[in-house]
Amino acid sequence: MDHHLSPELEELRRTVEEFAHDVVAPKIGDFYERHEFPYEIVREMGRMGLFGLPFPEEYGGMGGDYLALGIALEELARVDSSVAITLEAGVSLGAMPVYRFGTEAQKQEWLPRLCSGEVLGAFGLTEPDGGSDAGATRTTARLDTETDEWVINGTKCFITNSGTDITGLVTVTAVTGRAPDGRPQISSIIVPSGTPGFTVAAPYSKVGWNASDTRELSFVDVRVPAANLLGEEGRGYAQFLRILDEGRVAISALATGLAQGCVDESVKYAKERHAFGRSIGTYQAIQFKIADMEMKAHTARLAWRDAASRLVSGEPFKKEAALAKLYSSTVAVDNARDATQVHGGYGFMNEYPVARMWRDSKILEIGEGTSEVQRMLIARELGLAG
Repeated sequence: MDHHLSPELEELRRTVEEFAHDVVAPKIGDFYERHEFPYEIVREMGRMGLFGLPFPEEYGGMGGDYLALGIALEELARVDSSVAITLEAGVSLGAMPVYRFGTEAQKQEWLPRLCSGEVLGAFGLTEPDGGSDAGATRTTARLDTETDEWVINGTKCFITNSGTDITGLVTVTAVTGRAPDGRPQISSIIVPSGTPGFTVAAPYSKVGWNASDTRELSFVDVRVPAANLLGEEGRGYAQFLRILDEGRVAISALATGLAQGCVDESVKYAKERHAFGRSIGTYQAIQFKIADMEMKAHTARLAWRDAASRLVSGEPFKKEAALAKLYSSTVAVDNARDATQVHGGYGFMNEYPVARMWRDSKILEIGEGTSEVQRMLIARELGLAG
């Protein structure tokens, strides 16, 4: 793997870096404090083409790949994770299922608007009683042959981008039948926002990611055309496992960005803050702590880029994605804790970015597969699982 970025990717990195520092940084603290979704920032991200990065130009995309997406996510998360997760979920979980598994008609209907950021998509997988056991889906979808419609009933929880004013669709996993051995057959179905019977709850009160949108969804006799089936009937669970593998590469890039942002803020503060007659950055205890933080962020970057390069080249990447997700989320939490310590009492004040980073970091060890799930996947890929 060449550690040098191509000129195009380096230009993308610089462009997103400037956007993050010039547009996101001055405003996001207020959005975060108000628990308000930053529509104006998201619209600008759409105009920049960020939501279309890994999609072909024929569908309104930028013709890039997951490496390009990861670079953008890392630069955004160095400043703020709420806008970064809005992009990650909108692309990896909202639009990518349509691109990977949709019919040509579904792609033509949805992808141009998803790629432009005109609308956001959401990924309706997790359920209140399911958690990490995504195969224990209780939401059902019955095909009404008289009307040629799916009738959906159930509840989803912790769904990102599901209740904004620009949310256009939620792709929902639901049990559509039973295999001969009695196991549920899970399918994926597109549910447009505003469909009767589809209710979006109020936003959760969260520890972090306060400027992103996360909701519980309920479906009561929700009817959508049979043509809204995404991919093959009964293959929804397998499809979403693939989507989650890819999403772990993206979330790893986001976690790396948060870890690097903690280094950035700590270096800046250590140079400015004086104690006992000199800047705290001249003390070896602080130097070593920040050096270890940089080591962790650098290694996390190598891990997610390795996984992304395997994904892009068509090689197996499941283990590498799990490794990257596990490591990067762990060091994001470590670096956020250490950055808060470097800042002392000021690190506990919300006016400092590291306070946001500390609050935002923990979910990275939980969302898109907990750290325990990543270890299970790695062990399975090593041939250790029974």
